Amino acid sequence: MPSLKTLQAFVDTVESNDHVGAIMNFYAPDARTQENDGAWRVGRDALAERERAMLASVAGVKTTRLGPLLLDGDCSAVCWRFDFAGKDGKTRSMEEVAWQTWRGDKLIEERFFYDPQQMAR
Repeated sequence: MPSLKTLQAFVDTVESNDHVGAIMNFYAPDARTQENDGAWRVGRDALAERERAMLASVAGVKTTRLGPLLLDGDCSAVCWRFDFAGKDGKTRSMEEVAWQTWRGDKLIEERFFYDPQQMAR
């Protein structure tokens, strides 16, 4: 079970826009993630590489936590807002809820829930 201090450190890392660092420092080697009901992505290194590729596809991103951190035993939830600056000059925003499961102080599973239409706007 993570401490609130660990969860806060994770959130601080993400909000500093060090998304890859958050994966490398807080995810277990066998971590997996899922977006909405999509296929699971497995393995910390693969998740970090996918994040690097996504970040390379945009000019920048601003990450903001919306609302309180929720922590209950091995489960936590964080609501995020991402404002992406595209290489085309357009800005796109999306909000999502990340539902997380921890093993000790490492994330082992994270499911993201968002409206895919947000990025089309």
